[in-house]
Amino acid sequence: MSKPGIATSSSRRIEQSTEEPAWVRITLIGVALAFLLLFLVLPLVAVFTEAMRKGFGAYLAALVDPDAWSAIKLTLLTAAIAVPLNVVFGVATAWAIAKFEFRGKSVLTTLIDLPFSVSPIVAGLAFVLVFGAQGWLGPWLIEHNLKIIFAVPGIVLATAFVTLPLVARELIPLMQAQGSDEEQAAIVLGASGWQTFWHVTLPNIKWGLLYGIILCNARAMGEFGAVSVVSGHIRGLTNTIPLQVEILYNEYQLQAGFAVASLLALLALLTLVVKSVVEWRHERALAVDLPPEQPLARTSSPARATPASVASA
Repeated sequence: MSKPGIATSSSRRIEQSTEEPAWVRITLIGVALAFLLLFLVLPLVAVFTEAMRKGFGAYLAALVDPDAWSAIKLTLLTAAIAVPLNVVFGVATAWAIAKFEFRGKSVLTTLIDLPFSVSPIVAGLAFVLVFGAQGWLGPWLIEHNLKIIFAVPGIVLATAFVTLPLVARELIPLMQAQGSDEEQAAIVLGASGWQTFWHVTLPNIKWGLLYGIILCNARAMGEFGAVSVVSGHIRGLTNTIPLQVEILYNEYQLQAGFAVASLLALLALLTLVVKSVVEWRHERALAVDLPPEQPLARTSSPARATPASVASA
């Protein structure tokens, strides 16, 4: 037997030995699909079924109820404030950690994960302890006619806290993998720091940034624990969508509660669709950007600006 034949036979045996049997693949896929069906699809179907149980008219009436409409507006307002705050913090923190060496860098990296390790209830109680009427800053806030706890500012602060790491944690490994060679080259060629950020750094991290924004927005709209502590559950004023669902459920207004919950589920599904589109666009952009002989995908975006173009911008 020739050497090429031996090599081909050996490679075939290696592939067969490392390939899982058909029954193993079918079992794993079946378990995964059953899990998704039981714990994801069926609950969503149950929510929408119960929401429509009394017809579309009752469903629409539950959504346009003044308390429900107030909760919807407050949820969107909270996300509209908390997400941009975390975008600014996430970009600045990721840039500092990935591009610079400084004393206390490891401490900052650890503190970013604090909202992940602390219960949202504990975070809400901490805000009450600091900003509440009987808290550390309570007398000063009352003296200056400022109200944070049981008001919109407290809800925004609590939401911003629990969503704090999401953008930063998406950007830090991405920026570390890219290094700082392009930024340094742009600065050497005469670009300012602002030009370097807009024309070099931002195009390279835009997909990771967008992905972090999507996750942050989804988490902000669905936050319950910390917001429940600092809101005071004031109907029409400090109830977000999750809190409104809890109140309706506790009052045995099941159809109305599931109707409001279905809106939150729709927002989650929309977020999932946007996330999938972003990932697809990113993978497609990487496939177009890479030559065929390079099978490994780069982590950077295809829209890369050269330092020379930055300097001339």
